[in-house]
This record gives sequence, C-alpha cells and structure tokens, in this order.
Amino acid sequence: MNLRHLAAEAAGYLPELQSVRRDIHREPELGLHTPRTLERVIDSISELPIDIIRPESGRVDPGSGTPMTSAIVRIAGAAPGPTVILRADLDALALHEDTGEVFASEIPGRMHACGHDLHAAIAVGAIHLLASHRDELAGEVLFLLQPGEEGYRGANAMLEDGALGFASGPIVGAFALHVTTSQPLGRFVTRAGTLMAAAATLDVTVKGSGGHGSAPHLARDPNQALAEIVSGLQSMVTRRFSAFDPVIITVGWLSGGERGTSNVIPSTASFGATVRTFSEENLAAVESYSTELVSGIASAFGLRADIDFAIVTEPLVNAPEHVAVAERVAVEMFGRERFLLAETPIGGAEDFASVLREVPGAFVFVGACPPDLDPATAPYNHSNLARFDDSVLPDAAAYLAALAFARLAEAGSSE
Repeated sequence: MNLRHLAAEAAGYLPELQSVRRDIHREPELGLHTPRTLERVIDSISELPIDIIRPESGRVDPGSGTPMTSAIVRIAGAAPGPTVILRADLDALALHEDTGEVFASEIPGRMHACGHDLHAAIAVGAIHLLASHRDELAGEVLFLLQPGEEGYRGANAMLEDGALGFASGPIVGAFALHVTTSQPLGRFVTRAGTLMAAAATLDVTVKGSGGHGSAPHLARDPNQALAEIVSGLQSMVTRRFSAFDPVIITVGWLSGGERGTSNVIPSTASFGATVRTFSEENLAAVESYSTELVSGIASAFGLRADIDFAIVTEPLVNAPEHVAVAERVAVEMFGRERFLLAETPIGGAEDFASVLREVPGAFVFVGACPPDLDPATAPYNHSNLARFDDSVLPDAAAYLAALAFARLAEAGSSE
C-alpha cells in the first residue's frame, strides 16, 4: 500500500466529506440518541462492499428516554487476517453556537463544539478508502460509530453490548482521531503512555437547618460549611498528592440560598466539581480522600453531607508500539513537520480510554485550527466560538485508514 497515493486519492473526497460534515453540524444531536447523524454517515457508505451491523442494545438515552443508536461497519479484506478497531464519535454538546458559520447549528442550545461532526465525516472518507482497497487489506477493520462520548460513556456502552465480539480475527490494534483548534491545520499529535486524564464528577449537598441571617447560632448554616469544603479540597490536592502525578479539582457551580434574600440562611447548599487525574490510583484516592474531607467538615459544623462521586472515564493510555505506527505513518504520508510527539498529557478526558483498556492502540489529535486564527489563542474545543477548518478532512480520513492498513500489514508480517 502506497500511503502517499492514499492521501492523494482522499483529496478528491473533499466536497463530499464537507457536505457530510456540514449537514451534521446543522442538526446536532446529544447523548446516546443520534439517529439522524448516524443515518447521514450510513447513507454515504451504504453502496460500498461492507457490512453494516446495528447491535440491539436495549439501552436508552438517560436524558430523553429514547433508544441508543450505534453501528459497527465491517470492512473485510481480500485475505484473512487479524482485526483493527477504528472509532468515530457522533454526539454534540448542549451549547448555543455563536460562530456565525453559514452552516451553524439550526437547533438552539446544541452545537458541535468538539468537532465530532468532523469525526463522522472522517469516518466516511476512511471507510471509502478501506473498501476501495480491500484487495490490499489482509484482515478486517471494525469501525465503531459511537454516540454518547460527551459524558454518556458511549464507548463503554458499546463494549458492554459486545462490539468487540464482532471481530473475525484477533484484534491487534485500536485507533481514533480527534480534531483540535490548539494545533495548526493538519498537524498530527500524540504521545506514548498517558495522553489524556481520567475524569470524574463530585457533587455535594450540605444539609443543615435554615434560619434568620441575624441569628446564625439558631440555625445550622450550610453555606459556611460549603465554603470551607471548597477551600479544603484545594488544600487536599496540594497536601495529599504528589506534584509529579497531578490531580485537578475544579468547582464548576455552587448554589446556596436565593438571590436577593441575603438575610436568610438556607437549609441546604450544593456544589459540583470536575476531577481530573492522570492515574487510576489517584482517581481512587481522590474519591476516598474527598469523601473523608467533605464528611469531616460537614460534621464539624454539626451538619451532614450527601456525596456523589461518579467516574466518567479512566486515563487514556497509548501503547508505545502503536504510537510508533502512528508516527511512522504520519511521516511517510505527510512529512516530519506534520507530526509532533507531545511532551505532556492534557487534562481533557475521552471515553476511547475504555477501548484502549481492552485493546492496545493509540489516540491521535489532528490540528483543525482555521488559518486565520492562532492555535495558541483560538477558541478551544467546547467553546461556543470554536471553529474547525474542514479542509483537513481528506488528510485525516487517509491517515486513519492508513493506520489500519499499516497495523494489519505489520501484524501479518510478524506471524
């Protein structure tokens, strides 16, 4: 397989891939129920010599109660061999779009602010390339079309529903891409080991008894305890965890009392925080230590606290040998200047981590920052102003397909 020729072939896909991306961008869908998005992808690949599998899950989206929608695309090579897993996520965010794009979201309060619309279009291009060159494929590719990456553990749902069981041969690798505005257009970035953080949510409600602001001794003030807890969590991070295995706790919201009633002590006060760690050991330790701290401070004030610590995803850990494949393929296809090994992980989280716990592989970022913006200051993923340049779609599709070709060829030669 000539990888440079693969990239040249993909360049001709640009109009179709842009059309797929922009159609999906206009009609973003949330959570585990993304039927229109999935159908737009399938409509673009349905005439190819592939198998489209729609697993019967029985799961429902927790927000809408509607069925989970997912699919697995099998591209079988002309010769038997092992299996490589590829993945594209399809869901958007509950965010109002303010980019001013001509194809901006037509649904208020929803936006593809993380680039999953590009991921869907990249999947279309990669599947076309793989199917068109089946005669050079020794083995098969299973492409997971996954909903619910944004906090819904969609990858875990597909794994629990048996997605990997559709593989015909031994699984020898798993790869996925993610666009980012923090890198120049077309640059591929990854690293061996931990690339992304684990994520969890910490929701706390402190329960006391209300009263008059002039007589706090006759009440049990949850606001005061809440303030001590929020401060104490930051001290806990610096005093109970090594600076060389970082922990991040960020309180995103607080609620206690009603605006305009400053002379009223409420009976309850609450906050929610996101937790990020770069090791599973620290993820477990944060749950234990924070529960101890919250309960202890609440008790010291004569109050009690309800604590909900929920793991969203584990750390995303790339296998060194698969990162080596990712580097070799990028350099061969696009040149050394288009590939970068990151020095440090990032604090974002990604449920492809769960796939990589089952199957060694690599997750790779691809720069999609518009040329008129500086990647250092461009609105980042999840911003209501985030814009992604979809001229990167053909190169990204060719690269993702090439990772599968390369890994299957490597696995075949080692047998």
